[in-house]
Amino acid sequence: MTGKTVSPAGEMLMLPAGKMEHKTVSAAARRQLASRDLLGGGNELRIEHNGEIYTLRQTRQGKLILTK
Repeated sequence: MTGKTVSPAGEMLMLPAGKMEHKTVSAAARRQLASRDLLGGGNELRIEHNGEIYTLRQTRQGKLILTK
């Protein structure tokens, strides 16, 4: 994965080495995020939510699927 990716919660950034860092994002910035910014040029993003891991994936048709 290259570049930084912001989770839908707007709190975690994924770094190329797989390390996570926390970042505070304003409430206004969390209202809408571009999928290309979330996915960081890839087609898959892992999201931790309440101790569970979810996967956000973009299909070949450009649709988004969120799975647990």
